[in-house]
Amino acid sequence: MTGFICIITETLPAGLLPQMASSLKVSHALTGQLVTAYAMGSLLAAIPLTIATQGWRRRNVLLFTIVGFLLFNSITAFSANYGLTLTARFFAGVAAGLAWSLLAGYARRMVAVSQQGKAMAIAMVGTPVALSLGVPLGTWLGAVIGWRSAFAGISALTLMLIIWVLAKVPDYPGQASHERLPLYRVFRTPGVRPVLSVVIAWMLAHNILYTFIAPFVAQAGLGAHVDVVLLVFGLAALIAIGITGRVIDRHLRISVLASLATFAAVSLLFVRVSQIPAVIYTGVAIWGLTFGGAATLLQTALADTAGEGADIALSMNVVAWNSAIAGGGIVGGLLLDNWGAQAFSPVLFILLMTAFLIAWLSRKRGFRPGLRQVDIKK
Repeated sequence: MTGFICIITETLPAGLLPQMASSLKVSHALTGQLVTAYAMGSLLAAIPLTIATQGWRRRNVLLFTIVGFLLFNSITAFSANYGLTLTARFFAGVAAGLAWSLLAGYARRMVAVSQQGKAMAIAMVGTPVALSLGVPLGTWLGAVIGWRSAFAGISALTLMLIIWVLAKVPDYPGQASHERLPLYRVFRTPGVRPVLSVVIAWMLAHNILYTFIAPFVAQAGLGAHVDVVLLVFGLAALIAIGITGRVIDRHLRISVLASLATFAAVSLLFVRVSQIPAVIYTGVAIWGLTFGGAATLLQTALADTAGEGADIALSMNVVAWNSAIAGGGIVGGLLLDNWGAQAFSPVLFILLMTAFLIAWLSRKRGFRPGLRQVDIKK
């Protein structure tokens, strides 16, 4: 649920952009910066906040992030001032940056080593649910009852989540001062940099296509059916989460390589036949299947590789992931303006094959074959 709230808080303004622009009396371009402000908050805060809260009990950190969502989404719901709304969005992003650094390690600590991958898959299911169902539903509710009510609804969900965490979620101690690893040491841990490189290349490819999906599918005459295309993507991603939960603890390396190779093959297919609707729908479904388990696979590989520095490494993952989101918008925009949507596919193929090669070469550190044998200190 925390992951669901992170994603829906981040992406909802994109679906409610006209209503928010009109209400706040600013241009669509300025309203779009509400998404940018959120991403910047996550990007800037993830590492320093994760380091600052290393010694805190884990449930207190989780509650700290959730209360942040409650406060800043409530301010967004009631604010009539663009500057105040932009500030609230930035600090909501700050809460998200800390949340994403925490969630993977927290879920892993709740279960035995043999179940860590499955626990991660369950914990990460909020992302595809938010993308496939939550954002469209929130957009529809915003259109029917107003965008402020949509954000107030997220705050109500957040309040329920606080009660749920207090009632049900187990607590764990933070790291003692002598157990904490410095940032540079975690970054230099063998295998951490290759995993982060794969994150950047894979997610950059994904975000180029996802951010500009509307002009891309318009090539096949599907410009008026972007919602259906994204629904197909989201449902396929949900299926992938279930598959990932079953295979990750035994076949993490194969799953990463297969996902990258398959997405690369789809991008190559799009180079030649992106004007056929059936090909687009099929390709998008396969893309969803390769993406749904990506967060679980990559965060598990990173946490396994970093060991006691897992929380710090996962905060680096937040930075890498959000950099790829921003980079997808910049690179995709340049490609679209200069060469059109048909230029996406070859660039995607190059990025994905680069990620595949890095993962392939990281056999000893980063993406190891066989059964996961990593212990997490309780």
